[in-house]
Amino acid sequence: MRLIGKEEIENIAVGAALLGTGGGGDPYIGKLMALQAIENYGPIQLLDPDEIPDNALVVPSAMMGAPTVMVEKIPSGKEAIAAFKSMEEYLGQKIFATMPIEAGGVNSLLPIALAAELGLPVIDADGMGRAFPELQMVTFHLDNITATPMVLSDEKQNSIVLNTVTSNWAERIARTATIEMGGSVMLAIYAMNGKQLKASSIKHSLSLEEQIGQKIRFAKDNNTNAIDEVLKLTNGFQLFKGKITEVNRKTEDGFAKGEALLSGLDDYKSKECTLFFQNEHLLAKVENQVVCMTPDLIAVVDAETGMPITTEGLRYGARCVVIGMPADKKWRTEKGLETVGPRYFNYDVDYTPIEILVSKEEK
Repeated sequence: MRLIGKEEIENIAVGAALLGTGGGGDPYIGKLMALQAIENYGPIQLLDPDEIPDNALVVPSAMMGAPTVMVEKIPSGKEAIAAFKSMEEYLGQKIFATMPIEAGGVNSLLPIALAAELGLPVIDADGMGRAFPELQMVTFHLDNITATPMVLSDEKQNSIVLNTVTSNWAERIARTATIEMGGSVMLAIYAMNGKQLKASSIKHSLSLEEQIGQKIRFAKDNNTNAIDEVLKLTNGFQLFKGKITEVNRKTEDGFAKGEALLSGLDDYKSKECTLFFQNEHLLAKVENQVVCMTPDLIAVVDAETGMPITTEGLRYGARCVVIGMPADKKWRTEKGLETVGPRYFNYDVDYTPIEILVSKEEK
C-alpha cells in the first residue's frame, strides 16, 4: 500500500493518455477531477492486487460514451457516486475498493476521484492494459466474470440497473441507453471478489502509467528523449514520424470513429501512414502495409515533447510520432482475439503480433 497525491496524479494522467491508445476520454478532465478530490479529501490509498482479501467486493468505475461528447459534457463526480451507492444497495454489500476498468485517459483517473470522495482505496490494476471501446472488452470477460449487475448514472440523476444474459448484451443495451442519456454516463460494473480480481486483472497498470508519465514529463529537464524512454518501458517500437494532413472523424453509434492520415518526415519522407480508430487507435498502415493492429497498442505522441495525443486531439499540421506496443498476453489468446482482434472490428486481416510485423519491415 502507498498513498497517491498530486504529483502521482500528474504523472498518471500522462501515462494514461499514452496507454489509452487515443481513447478512454480526455485525461485532462479526469486529472482535474482527481486533483480536486485529493485537495478536498487528501491522498488516497493505492493497493497492490495481492493485498485484497479474497472475499472483498471490488467494483470498477468508468465513463461510457464517445470521448468527443465529454469535451462539452463534463462529469461532476456525483454520477459515479450515485452509481456506486445504487450498486451497494442492489448487492446488499459494502464495496471494499474500486479500480479502473481500463488503462486509458479519463478512465484511469475517475476512479481516483471517486475513491477520494468515498474514502475507498484504489487497486493498482485494470481490465485491459490499454483502452478498448466496448464493455465486454476486458480480461474479466475472458474469465467469464459478467458485466452485470451494472449501474449507469447521468448528470440528470437518472440511474439504471442492468442485468443481462451476456456481457455482449450489456454492451448493446448500455450503449443505447448511453445515447439516450446524452452520449456519456458513469458506470459501476464488473462487480467481483478479491480472488477473481487477482486471477483476471492486468496488474500494476497505474504504476506503469505513473512511470511513463515521469519519463515524459521530466525528459527535457533530464536531457533525455521522452519517446525512447517510453519505448524502453513498454517494449514498444517507433512505427512512423510525420505531419497530420487529414482527419476524418464522426460520432456514430456512441463512438468516435474515423481515420487520420500522416505525411512522412525525416526517415519516413515520401511515405504515408493511415490510422484507423474507434475511440481508440485499432490499426495502423504505412503505405499499404499493416504495421500494428489491435489488440497491440497504437499511440500518437508529439514529436518534440513525447506528450500523447488523443484521437479527439488530432489536428491538421501537428508533427507526431506513431508508436506501437505489445498487448498483454491475455489478449493474444484465442478468446482474447475473438473479443478484440482485428476481425471483430471488421478489418480483413488476421492478427500478427507487432514484433513480427516490425521485424518484417526491417528486412
